[in-house]
Amino acid sequence: MKKYNFYAGPSILPDAALEAAAKAIFDFDGTGVSLLSISHRTKEFQSVLDEAKSLFRELLNIPDNYKIYFVGGGASTQFFHIPANFLKTKAGYVNTGVWTKKAIKEAKFYGEVDVTASSEDRNFSYIPKDFAIPADLDYLYICTNNTIYGTEYKCDIDSPVPLIADMSSDILSRPIDVSKYALIYGGAQKNLAPAGVAFVIIRDDMLKRVARPLPTMMNVNTHVDNDSMFNTPPVFPIFVLRETLRWMKSIGGMDEMYRRNKEKAALLYDEIDRNTMFRGTAAEEDRSLMNICFVMAEGREDLAPEFLEFAQSRGMVGVKGHRLVGGFRASCYNACPKESVEALVACMREFEEKHK
Repeated sequence: MKKYNFYAGPSILPDAALEAAAKAIFDFDGTGVSLLSISHRTKEFQSVLDEAKSLFRELLNIPDNYKIYFVGGGASTQFFHIPANFLKTKAGYVNTGVWTKKAIKEAKFYGEVDVTASSEDRNFSYIPKDFAIPADLDYLYICTNNTIYGTEYKCDIDSPVPLIADMSSDILSRPIDVSKYALIYGGAQKNLAPAGVAFVIIRDDMLKRVARPLPTMMNVNTHVDNDSMFNTPPVFPIFVLRETLRWMKSIGGMDEMYRRNKEKAALLYDEIDRNTMFRGTAAEEDRSLMNICFVMAEGREDLAPEFLEFAQSRGMVGVKGHRLVGGFRASCYNACPKESVEALVACMREFEEKHK
C-alpha cells in the first residue's frame, strides 16, 4: 500500500535529496569514502557547506549584511542561546503556543521577560495582532508557525526593536523580507533536512550586542567567526539540507514553493470546511499552510478513533493530532506532494459517505 506522509517532524523530504544522500553514504562526491565517514575539514565537505549557505542566501534573498551559520543542538538549544546572547535587561515574547512558552521559560534565566502579546486566552487558535511593542525591549521574539495549533504569521511584522523569529516549521515555504528581522533561526527537520542541525541567519550589528561573557560554544560570534566549524558540524544533515535547497531552486524557488503550498492547503481546508464530519480549529485568517489541524464536527466526536483507523487503513501516516490538543493534523511541508493531500481529501470524503 502506498503511504502518504503527514508527520510533523522529522518529516517528509524531497526524493531528490534522499536519493543523493543514499548514494553519498556509500561514495561521497567520488571520494570513495562514505559521507558518514568523511572529515568535515575536507575540501569536498567545505564545498557542501559553502553551497548550502549560498543557496540559502539566494532563495531567501538574504541581504549582504547578514551571516548564515549551521550548528548542532536543534532549535531548542536556541531557546537559551538567544537570551544568553541578547537579553540585557528585558525582552518581549509573543506567546502563541508550546514553543514560545518553552522559549519564555529559558529566557527568564537571563533577564526580565515581557509577554508582549498572547493567544492563550483562546487556546492559541489565532495570531495576536495590533499590539503595542515597548521601545525599551532588547528584542521581540516570535514563532512564525505553530505546529501544534496550526496557526501562522501571514506577513512580516514591523518592529521598532530587533525582531527574532523561530522559523523552524515554515522556513523557505514562502517569500519573506529578511531585512525586517535581526535574527532568524530554526531546526532543519521540518522543511530542510534530518534532525540534528539548526540554521541561524543573523544581522551583522547583532554580533556586537552580546550581553555578557559566555562559554565559547554559546557565543554567536564563535560560530560566525569559525564558519560553522568551531567543532565538528552535523555533516550528514548539512549535506541533505544542501540537496533540499538544490531541489527548491530547481522547481522555481520561493515563488513556486509558495504557490504549491497555498494550493495544497486550499485543497485540504476547503474539504474541512465542506465536509460535515470535520471542523478546523485555527482562526481562518491565521490558518497555517504547513500544519493543518482539525477535529470531528460537533456531535461526531465519538467517531475520532474510527476515522484515525480508517485514514491509516488508506495509507495516511502521521495524521494524529499532537497529544496536547488531540484531533488530527496533516503537516504539508514543502516536500509533501499535492497527490498526498488529494489522497487525504478522498479519504475524508469516503468517511463522510460511509456515515451519511
